[in-house]
Amino acid sequence: MTNVVSIEKLGISFATDAGAVKAVSDVSLSVGPGEVLAIVGESGSGKTVTAKTILGLLPETATVSGAVILSSKDGSSSTDVVTLSKKELRRVRGTDVAMVFQEPSTALNPVFTVGWQIIEGLRAHGKVSKKAGREQAIDILRRVGIPEPEKRVDYYPHQFSGGQKQRVVIAMALVLDAGLIVADEPTTALDVTVQAEILDLLRRCRDEFGAAIVLITHNMGVVADLADRVAVMYQGEVVEEADVATLFSAPKDPYTQRLLASVPHVGQGTLTAADRASARTTDWSSNAPVVVAQDLRIEYPGRFGRAGFVAVDGVSFDIRAGEVLGLVGESGSGKTTIGRAIGGLTRVTGGSLSVLDHEMNGVRERDFKKTRSNIGFVFQDPASSFNPLLTIAECVAEPLVIHGLSSSPGAARGRVDDLLEAVQLPRSYGDRYPHELSGGQRQRASLARALALEPKLLIADEPTSALDVSVQARVLELFAELQREFGFAALFISHDLAVVDLLADRIAVLYKGKLVEEGTGAEVLGAPQHPYTQRLLASLPVPDPAEQALRRDALHALREAE
Repeated sequence: MTNVVSIEKLGISFATDAGAVKAVSDVSLSVGPGEVLAIVGESGSGKTVTAKTILGLLPETATVSGAVILSSKDGSSSTDVVTLSKKELRRVRGTDVAMVFQEPSTALNPVFTVGWQIIEGLRAHGKVSKKAGREQAIDILRRVGIPEPEKRVDYYPHQFSGGQKQRVVIAMALVLDAGLIVADEPTTALDVTVQAEILDLLRRCRDEFGAAIVLITHNMGVVADLADRVAVMYQGEVVEEADVATLFSAPKDPYTQRLLASVPHVGQGTLTAADRASARTTDWSSNAPVVVAQDLRIEYPGRFGRAGFVAVDGVSFDIRAGEVLGLVGESGSGKTTIGRAIGGLTRVTGGSLSVLDHEMNGVRERDFKKTRSNIGFVFQDPASSFNPLLTIAECVAEPLVIHGLSSSPGAARGRVDDLLEAVQLPRSYGDRYPHELSGGQRQRASLARALALEPKLLIADEPTSALDVSVQARVLELFAELQREFGFAALFISHDLAVVDLLADRIAVLYKGKLVEEGTGAEVLGAPQHPYTQRLLASLPVPDPAEQALRRDALHALREAE
């Protein structure tokens, strides 16, 4: 049987001012018809570069050696993508191979309707009437699960949720019936419930549309759920390749073993709860609360005569000094809104929210400003939370200067160096700019900045969602160590239940602005009572193919019962 794609001794280097940089070296892979090959590894390992070569999407600075033999869907012809001209590449893109990009918001053009963008692909590969193109666009939107496709074909990208936008991008990849789909981190930015739906859709792409899939991801649970074979890349080379069951049960390469060991599992937190408690110097449960919410309500006003949107509706909880409260839920559940309200960045419209003995309902900025120095923030995307024109040292020193604890960034350098060492970064990194650090290093620097004022409360909003599992593991260990050392209370916001279980003393589950469940990790994740928590837990892919198959069946049963 002819392979859909065969990569033979692929080598890729990029020309830079400092000379050629080798990105991929001697990579050989193949994908058969209807097969799902997962390529895994940390950032910089060469996963995406290898996959983009299949579509000829590398920049002009790239030099490619070896061969990438791509077959047509019917297997009647094959061609070496590396040797194709730009015109010939446009012919095979969409018909023989299509790509699903990581971030659907940037893959879709915001000024055109999704229907127009799907039809554009059809027009690029042949004449199609306006009516026929529209009918095909509606049909493919229906097949990928977009509700009311006849109406929503005329919607713009911003009118869809994140999961629906990813479905639209998958529809664009399927509309020309491509034999191979390259999916680059297709679920990274999605909640676990939406992620489960997209994984089901990709499975349908294989089973119903007959497409082979190259899946690029760092989520080992996704690999266990969808892949048939796995290739592990490290520093531009394939260090291990095996079927999915063998790779998870008996990994051979030390890097693969480290990668799998870094993946957090639901239940780990329950097992280590006693160890976490014994490592602390004080028992947080007897401490006074630093945050108390009573029937908290936050409503965003409507525009142009429309009714307002209630983001948080009657939520009550507290966070005690020295405690880590994990706040979980899908996008739109109100997690980030609560975090912003605690920091005084979003106005409270009803109920009560006390933060460090300050009532936030009706608070004035000038009254709360001094209290804000006791609150630290760690944002989701470390790259966009730093000023790119300032060095890391200047960024970390910024809170000290703003709150009058230092006259200038230079005067605060001693304190900055101590903070960088506390988050396990060399002092010399203070002289670098944000773009010169990796994602994990930037997030460590973000932690250093959040701790600069020795806050009593730290708000961490999805601080590890954009990180590889190995980097995520190091950042989580560092967060736990710093929390024990500094003793701050923390609100840890995430949609990853395994991460929250690892860190949090208590877990609160939000659903559509309401608090539906609260308790310890053992209570909430070990024996969930609310149907939404049960569905959330069942949606989380685990890095074990056999267990994941059982969980997938359980999730489908839950959906059918609703």
